[in-house]
Amino acid sequence: MEYQLKPLDTNQIELRPIADDITVVIPTLGRPILEESLYWIAGGTVWPGCVIVVDQGSSPQIASLMDKLGGLGINAQYIPSNQRGRAPGINLGLKNVKTPFVAITDDDCFVETEWLEQMVACLRRHPKAIITGRVEAAGDDMIVVVTSREPAVYRKPRLKFDSMSGGNMATSMAVFERVGLFDEHPSLRTSEDGEWSYRALRGGAYIVYAPEVGVRHFGWRDESKRASQYRDYARSHGGFYGKYLRRGDWFIAMRALLHHLRALRHLFRGIVTGDQELKLIGRAYLTGIVPGIIAGMRREERG
Repeated sequence: MEYQLKPLDTNQIELRPIADDITVVIPTLGRPILEESLYWIAGGTVWPGCVIVVDQGSSPQIASLMDKLGGLGINAQYIPSNQRGRAPGINLGLKNVKTPFVAITDDDCFVETEWLEQMVACLRRHPKAIITGRVEAAGDDMIVVVTSREPAVYRKPRLKFDSMSGGNMATSMAVFERVGLFDEHPSLRTSEDGEWSYRALRGGAYIVYAPEVGVRHFGWRDESKRASQYRDYARSHGGFYGKYLRRGDWFIAMRALLHHLRALRHLFRGIVTGDQELKLIGRAYLTGIVPGIIAGMRREERG
């Protein structure tokens, strides 16, 4: 059955308490799915002090949605942009944040009802941390990202995954001032969150994984689009690795090797079990990581 997106019906949403110390930033290409993303934010138990949507598609429909949000009583800021890429979109939003804390999600992520309330509670307990949480599936054909129900704190990078989901994260603006913004280089196009969390952990920040902070990631791509997305992920992961291999980071060298071996295992398991998704992922990473590493190592560093 085709998933029916929920419209932002302002007549069915009542006033909520406002957490005026946090802003929510959402980058978008102007896809209609943003309306449901805003629907879940507006339907939450707490509203943010501000919602900033950076529209890289400059769509009149998105501007109209933000007007609807403002009509509810939510401080809604619409920022059109002629840039492309998630990192430039988030960075532009961050430059307009006026609150001490900021949460980041995506236009294809649907936050849970208590998402912001739980996020703010975690931030107030850990004002120097990066908060992240569960990412479940919504719709069909979505690979679940993180589903663990066990809370955890990470103070050092890990060989497998730094446990920060870019579509479900929050921190203080003071952390961004210390760590820096997301890397906008094209070689990291879909791995900007992984690179940023690695940089943050190396810079002394820490990650709090709070399972009560949950979003659902909507699977809207068909098989051919998912295969293309996995190739983008693979090359971007490689770009991230190449950036640090160029600097002689042997920890990243071990992570890249293990990632390549996991890709080989995914492909083998996919072939043996007939799991098409595992085959798509394994093939994409086996063929994409190395070219991505080369691109990352050849990049021109910016000041």
